[in-house]
This record gives sequence, C-alpha cells and structure tokens, in this order.
Amino acid sequence: MDEIRGLFVAELTPGVRFPQRIAVLGGGTGQFNLLRGLVEHNQPELITAIPGTWDSGGSSGRLRTDLGVLPPGDARQCLIALIEDSDQRRVALRLFDDRLAEVNGPLQGHSLGNLIIARLDHIHQGQDRGLEAARKLLRIRASVTPVSPTRVELIARYQSGLEIEGEESIDHRWLRDDFDARDRPTRIYFSTKADPNPHALAALSGADKIVFSSGSLYGSVLPHLLVDGVQEVITASRAKVIFILNLMTEKGQTDHYRASDHLEALLFYLGDPHRLDYMVVNDAQLDREIVELYEREGQRPVEIDDDACLRLAPRLRIVRVPLARYLRREH
Repeated sequence: MDEIRGLFVAELTPGVRFPQRIAVLGGGTGQFNLLRGLVEHNQPELITAIPGTWDSGGSSGRLRTDLGVLPPGDARQCLIALIEDSDQRRVALRLFDDRLAEVNGPLQGHSLGNLIIARLDHIHQGQDRGLEAARKLLRIRASVTPVSPTRVELIARYQSGLEIEGEESIDHRWLRDDFDARDRPTRIYFSTKADPNPHALAALSGADKIVFSSGSLYGSVLPHLLVDGVQEVITASRAKVIFILNLMTEKGQTDHYRASDHLEALLFYLGDPHRLDYMVVNDAQLDREIVELYEREGQRPVEIDDDACLRLAPRLRIVRVPLARYLRREH
C-alpha cells in the first residue's frame, strides 16, 4: 500500500499514522479495500467514508422496500473495513456477512449486518444516528456518513434511447434479451432530487484529499456527483482529488472502455477537468489465470491510454501502482 499511501502523505515513515483529512466516495469492494489500507496508515478519526444510498438489489434492496430504510449494504462494508484490530475485523466480517442460509422464511438470504444496521436506523430514528451507534459498538474511530438521506432510484439512459431504472437492473443489463455491449450509457440521473447529507458535505469541504474509489463506475462512483451540492463542494474545495481506476472493465456498463473513457465519464459529472489531480492506474502484469477468470465473466483489463487521458485533463498526474496484487488477494 506504500505507493498509494504516498499520494496521501508528504513522506513515508514506517509505523507513523499521518494526519490527513480524507473523504472516500464510492461503494462495494473498491471502497472497502481502499478504506482497509487507509485506516492502517492515516489517523482513523480523520477518515470519512461516504457510501451511496441508491442500492436496489439483494438484501439492501429488500430492506429498503420492506422497512423503508436507506439501503445499508455499502455502509456495512465501510464499517467493517474501518475496524482497526485485524482479529476483531475478521470476526465482524464473518458475523456481518452471514446470510442466514439455514433460516427459513423472510430472513433467509439477508446479511446479518444489514439487519443490525436497519434496526439501529429504526431505534435511533435515522441512518446517520444508527451508524454512529454502530461505530461506537464496533469501536471505530473513523466516520461513515451516507451521501444523502433521500430515497432515490438510479436511472441510466443509453445511446439507443433505452432507459433502465434501478441500480440492480443497471448492473444486470447484460441479462436482457436486447443487450448490446456497444450501447454505451450517455447519462445517469436520479428519479427525484437527492438532498445532501450535511455531514458528508462538511467532510468533503474540510478534506485534504477526496478520493473516488474503484468500483462500479455508473452504479457506485459517479452517482455521488448527482447528489445536490456534492459536485459544487468538491469543485470549491482545496483538497487534492484522486480517482482510482478500475483494473477491469465491467460487463454491461463499461464494455470496451479504456482509461480515457472512464476519465471522460468522471469529468462530465465533476464538471471541471482541472479539478482532478491524480488518477491511480495499475502497472503490474496480471496473472493469466486471473485474466481468463475475468474474461469468462465478460471483463477485460482496462487499457491505459495516457495521451488521450492527458488531452481530457492536461494537469492530471497518472500514478502507476501495482494494483494487481490486491486483485490477486480477492481470488
């Protein structure tokens, strides 16, 4: 993690945690892995994870429909990632990710962690306060602050004119009979105005570093910039803004995308090509068996086309990091 850590701190000193105020936007595994690394090297109380609140699938989607709560899945992953003690994190991971497979009835398939967060949301009358209670329960010093308290549906429009509503449906577009990998997304938007969480805006405004994690580009990363006020706060802030590029394309969303295609999409919603300071890309050789595994799932390594990226954002610094070793750990 030293190469990435160098983006966040002025110098690298083993055993020292640095006092950088870092806000991390994203979701899923990409945000989880980044937070795990940051909490080891930065003062945890200065880290704010900002997960999304538009997940419509799986346990999160069911709880949103059945209980009227904000989807808890990404917040759950952030909490686990920010536990500092490795033994405690292992226990929490097994407990919170347990899917109650042997249980019959409506609880079957639910993540136990999602149920706990949903119940804390109810007890404390709001996800912000519920997550604060979970943070104290797990002795987490970092903050987890959802980007918006508004219940919204994510909608994607494609070049063909097709519109798909719901984050889960967008993620699984490739299952549709009319799926065409060449039909790229042209716009994403919410079903209604998404009000900002003032705590999230404050974390972004006061950050030294703002990081867009790797993850589903249209499903997890870019929608943060649709929340009212988020893009404006990032543009006005003095923070260094960092984009961690995915190693692999995503089937049904970023088929055939190069680095410049990802960057162009981010800059469209960020609004200012001069506001992005760094893009972190992989420079390590991927194991052939890993590539074949992803290719069987319709994914391929993202091509890094430096010249095209720099034409889009002339001040951008492209930082090459052996991210592939973290990909290996996932398999």
